[in-house]
Amino acid sequence: MNNLTIVQAHKGLLEKKFSALELTKFFLNKIKKQDKKISAFITVTDDLALSQAKKVDRLISEDKKIPILAGVPVAVKDNILVEGIKATCASKILENYVAPYDATCIKKLKELGAVILGKTNLDEFAMGSSTEHSAFFPTKNPHDLTRVPGGSSGGSAAAVAADLCCYSLGSDTGGSIRQPASFCGVNGLKPTYGAVSRYGLIAFASSLDQIGPITKTAEDAQIVFDVISGKDQLDSTSVESPKLQTTNYKLQTIKIGIPKEYFIKGMDPEVEKIVRQAIKEIKGMRAKIEEISLPHTEYALAVYYIIMPSEASANLARYDGVKYGLSKPDKDLLGVYLKTRAQGFGDEVKRRIMLGTYALSAGYYDAYYLKAQKVRTLIRHDFDKAFKKVDVIFTPTSPFTAFKLGEKIKDPVSMYLSDIFTASVNLVGLPAVSVPVGSIGKLPVGLQIIGKPFEENKILEISKIYE
Repeated sequence: MNNLTIVQAHKGLLEKKFSALELTKFFLNKIKKQDKKISAFITVTDDLALSQAKKVDRLISEDKKIPILAGVPVAVKDNILVEGIKATCASKILENYVAPYDATCIKKLKELGAVILGKTNLDEFAMGSSTEHSAFFPTKNPHDLTRVPGGSSGGSAAAVAADLCCYSLGSDTGGSIRQPASFCGVNGLKPTYGAVSRYGLIAFASSLDQIGPITKTAEDAQIVFDVISGKDQLDSTSVESPKLQTTNYKLQTIKIGIPKEYFIKGMDPEVEKIVRQAIKEIKGMRAKIEEISLPHTEYALAVYYIIMPSEASANLARYDGVKYGLSKPDKDLLGVYLKTRAQGFGDEVKRRIMLGTYALSAGYYDAYYLKAQKVRTLIRHDFDKAFKKVDVIFTPTSPFTAFKLGEKIKDPVSMYLSDIFTASVNLVGLPAVSVPVGSIGKLPVGLQIIGKPFEENKILEISKIYE
């Protein structure tokens, strides 16, 4: 049962090579034995997983047709709500918060009989690129335990890479699915903004957040995406994805854009070499390659680090010690607010709230937030122009491989540079996938494939070539 993909697990269940209960127990035992070293999980949901598995076995014993995700174990990032299970967001402020309802994507998975093994670790409130900003413990990279798994969906990516589940769900605000997928050598899909409902995802930056799958293969990513995507009455920003007619894309008819701004000074030359080799391989398969320019790329990170904390400061205002979560009593209401937030939030979260509050404050709003939104529009125009010439865009996912634990934690700016190749995709709302294309020693390297809006199928079909 080792290294099962969704497709293989489904086949094994249909052929009765193992039952859903046996499969679930196999993963739960594996988590008990191996997760001590990796720390991918915050909460393991044994009872829920076993009861879900028994339901699937009952259907199989009655010779009922089961959906492809039925009985297949999944891990869920701990900022996505699962009814009756803690949703901590890896923060002290939500340490004992129990979700009162299911996120829409969880509801869809449950309807198909998915088995939820537990909730995975993340950077607190998804703010970070290494999963070291969790209020509980850092997660380690399964390929090298002295290194980070990436972030903020580090627990979800590490769980898939260490084979502690068949697939997982993460969220991506500026690269939080793709960067850990790259560091851990797995597939990570950030869907088009609005393709997957955000209802039940604890809000971080509402115009950037997206839920997506982390999987062992591109085919698995496609399966999960098809299930969780679609319009949801509970999320006004969600849309019905137009269903593309074909999934058989001939490489000879595809034009791939390589933006010169993404191969920059300061990136690891070994990473560049592996990504260029991957581009060369696809060129050898007769795909057309064209150098393109995305001239406003250099401003993307600055724009992201104004818009994201601004939205975060507004979204996190609800944690006031009154409505839910941690509450620290004091002599007056202001004291409750100050004490609760001072003790409940970690350093990185406080840093971003302060940055965002400053950018939105009177006298600075026009100079920072408004200007950032205008430059965001210029970045969108760059991509629109590029996509008139090419079908997809190839870039490195990250300028370097997984760095050592503790290496960047004291230097926020150097940590923020982890998002340099991924953040612009969120600003523009495009779909992108990170696919493993090689490694430097034990450390995986990811290639990022960016597509036009709602062309997830196309970028996943191209990903399959690298498998």
